[in-house]
Amino acid sequence: MLDLLTDAGLLGSKPKRVPFLKGGDLQSDRSPLLENPQEYRRIVGRLLYLRFSRPDITYCVQQLSQFLQAPREVHLQHAIYVLKYLKNNPSLGLHFSASSDLSLRAYSDADWASCVTTRKSLTTFCIFLGNSPISWKTKRQTTVSRSSAEAEYRAMASTVCELQWISYLLTDLRVPVSLPIPFHRDSKSAIDITCNPLFHERTKYLDIDCHVVRNQYKQGFISPIHVSSSLQIADIFTKPLSSPVFHRLLSKLVLIDFFQSPT
Repeated sequence: MLDLLTDAGLLGSKPKRVPFLKGGDLQSDRSPLLENPQEYRRIVGRLLYLRFSRPDITYCVQQLSQFLQAPREVHLQHAIYVLKYLKNNPSLGLHFSASSDLSLRAYSDADWASCVTTRKSLTTFCIFLGNSPISWKTKRQTTVSRSSAEAEYRAMASTVCELQWISYLLTDLRVPVSLPIPFHRDSKSAIDITCNPLFHERTKYLDIDCHVVRNQYKQGFISPIHVSSSLQIADIFTKPLSSPVFHRLLSKLVLIDFFQSPT
């Protein structure tokens, strides 16, 4: 982390509380192209590696990685802002407690039509093993969703597939998987589609995803649970948040500062 800040010349910069820079449209072509795009690509490349142990920067890195081919000044400004946020807690990282249980739970969310150019939605999820996150993702969906319910359900299908893979891995490692796995959603419509045996007109375009999720629900693999948006941990991977909301959700990821003295 210190090498990253040193190379960017930010050791003496003021740290930021959140990784999101307010203002500045990343999709806008008004900002000048960078004369030296290699600097931007180098920073984003290192951030892509770092996000495997820092889930709190996942959303920002996903957004910045879309502009590697022709980065502009506004993109570099946002990338530097992420580095300044990392300077605030450079030793923050994942913690796996020996006393934690090994039960799985999942949180999934979507940001409908978030891309202003393609109107494709974002899929986000976070999967916990005990109290620690072990898998998280922010990814643009490949298909344009006709409604927020469609976007939420596609995100749900992606999360179910990830849960299946993790359960297979744990089984190979002889770790018992407790079923059904709690699956937290803040979309009642997505839960209704899962639990309702009838296909509605608005969901006929979700045929395959419906079968993927509903089949796992019927087999007792997942248990959809509705949570309020304030408790939806996956929100931290979905969109920019205010500082209080961001840090409230960040605390639920149970990251610890390894440089702090134990209490």
